[in-house]
Amino acid sequence: MSSESSDILNTDHPFWQVIRTVPDFPKVGIDFYDITPLLRSHINEVVDALLAVLPAGLLDEVDCLGAVEARGFVFASLIAGRLGKGIILLRKPGKLPPPVANKTYALEYGKDTLEMQNNLPPERVLLVDDILATGGTLTTAYELCKSASHTVVGALVLLDLVDLHGKFPVPIYTVLKA
Repeated sequence: MSSESSDILNTDHPFWQVIRTVPDFPKVGIDFYDITPLLRSHINEVVDALLAVLPAGLLDEVDCLGAVEARGFVFASLIAGRLGKGIILLRKPGKLPPPVANKTYALEYGKDTLEMQNNLPPERVLLVDDILATGGTLTTAYELCKSASHTVVGALVLLDLVDLHGKFPVPIYTVLKA
C-alpha cells in the first residue's frame, strides 16, 4: 500500500495488537510506537507483510536495499537475505570507513546525522526503515543516496505516521498507517 495512493488508516491491522504505545517518550507530547514485540515474536509475519505491500515488479528494479540505522538494518537484512540482494548502510557518524558523505537533519525531538560510503558504484536502491514520522531520516537517506549517484526507487517502512510528514520524493510503501 503506497501512502500516496490511500489516505485510509489501517489501525485495525493485527500488528496493532502487538505494538506497544508509550506516551510521552522520548519527551512529553510524543507517543512512541514500540515495535520491539513484533521483532521478538512475529518477525516472519512482518517480513512477509513488508514484501506484500510492494507493487509487482518493483523488486526486479532494485539492485540493493538502503538500510537506515538502526531498526531499518533489521528489516533490510532480513529482506535482503530472502531476496539475495545487497545492502547499503546509512549509519550514525563515525561508524563507516572513509570516504563517507554525511548530512544533518531535524527529528521531531532534536537533530541527528546520517553517513554513507560515497565510493560505491551507482545502484537502484529501495530504502528500508521501521517508522516514517517527520520524514527527516528518510529524506536524508534519499538525499545521501542521490548525492552518491544512486537511484532511489522508493521507500519501504513498517509504519507511516501520515500526519507528521509532507510529500516524499519517491513512493512510500507501508504495512501500517496511523
